[in-house]
Amino acid sequence: MTTLEGLDPALRTAWVDAFAHAGASQCGFCTPGILMRLAALSDRPAKPDAVRTSLLAHLCRCTGWQSIVDAADRVLAGDAPGDGAESTRPRDPLLAAWRAQVEGPAFQTSGAPVVLGQGGFASDTAPEGATVAICDDGRVSLADGLAGARRGLPKVQGRRSGVALRHPLEVPEGEWAITLQTTWVEPAYLEPDASWCLPGGVPSSPLANGGAFGGKRRSPVADEARRLADAEQRPVLALWTREEVVRRGPKRPPVAIGLRSDGTGVMRVAHPDGSADLAALHSAVAEVAPGLEIEERDVAGPPVGAELRGAGWAEAVVVLAALRARSAGPAGRGVPVEITGRTGGRAVVSIGDDDRVAVEVWAGEVLDETTLRSYCFGAVHQALGWVWSEGVAVDDDGRVQDLTVRSFGVLSARDTPEVTVTVHPSDRLPVNGSDAVFAATATAAWLADGLAPRWPTRRGAR
Repeated sequence: MTTLEGLDPALRTAWVDAFAHAGASQCGFCTPGILMRLAALSDRPAKPDAVRTSLLAHLCRCTGWQSIVDAADRVLAGDAPGDGAESTRPRDPLLAAWRAQVEGPAFQTSGAPVVLGQGGFASDTAPEGATVAICDDGRVSLADGLAGARRGLPKVQGRRSGVALRHPLEVPEGEWAITLQTTWVEPAYLEPDASWCLPGGVPSSPLANGGAFGGKRRSPVADEARRLADAEQRPVLALWTREEVVRRGPKRPPVAIGLRSDGTGVMRVAHPDGSADLAALHSAVAEVAPGLEIEERDVAGPPVGAELRGAGWAEAVVVLAALRARSAGPAGRGVPVEITGRTGGRAVVSIGDDDRVAVEVWAGEVLDETTLRSYCFGAVHQALGWVWSEGVAVDDDGRVQDLTVRSFGVLSARDTPEVTVTVHPSDRLPVNGSDAVFAATATAAWLADGLAPRWPTRRGAR
């Protein structure tokens, strides 16, 4: 077995530099494995679509694939970073981190150490000799090391259940110009929740080098680390299994929206037991769609959260933008969709006949164009999956049935269309641009599928 450390130094440097230059790594958790997979292509004859096919074994939720494909194409073509039309100016790590904070919003560094998997993940920063606690389905196994903790908790591997997706909320009765029903969507961040704590101390953040799309902001794993450290009177690293992340991590709240031609209507929002307060969602929707009345509904299901990317307000903006687009002409492909986000970032997105996505974004002072483009690529990928393919199967009692990353419908590299991003600089203060890209892409994807009233539109949902 060969790891990054065993690669030929020149080859490793070429790949790391290309990834750093293209912004092909954000949190960095998945990057070493992806880099090794692609580096193996260096010794093989070039084949059409070889890069995207090789990436089928991986998932990178942050970058949306395009920057990874760009970096790989450059290395395999023998080009040095900066060859071609892109800027060759050195990246300022402070400006890159600043732009990531604006887009995240969470602390995130970039550069060669992150590409190499040295992003400072919670598990990596635990004190040496800390007791490891693995948490899974209400059980906890403690041991002096990871291997021992795993042996103490027999693991039943999660599988794709084949259960059909459910839309838990019905659209309110009324005469609506547009309706929309969504289902539970898993954030699908790659680093499982983890936190360590000293007895009587403050637990480490599970966010590490990235924000996990808001999915970890209220993670109970930190409290579990504190409780176990106090009980054991020694440092404890608490880890969730992937299955535990899916069971207990907050999902995007399902909604059912009925919108009138004047922009007024009703948005029903699912709020299962155990979910955090959704006051932030109410406030965000009121900002962008004051004509929407919000109704929270108790339903059986996994917890939901208001801090997930654009939760609530993005759905509101999408139905309003779709209404405007349909009023201007037939819904379909090629219609440019313009969205202004809550902080003033603006995006125009169109989807062509071959599903190719063209993005223009205005986000104030650019700071670091590579970081901004990378976040926009990720926003496009997440929005396309949200509308076309993503969902979490839940049974009648509200229990999640699909517990693997591959069961969520996240678009693979091969199924993700080509994306181009044009960044428009300005002298304004930096504002978030990728959230506007996210909402505009979702609208364009929905228009491309004829405004089908249930999402996901391309995955046998009922």
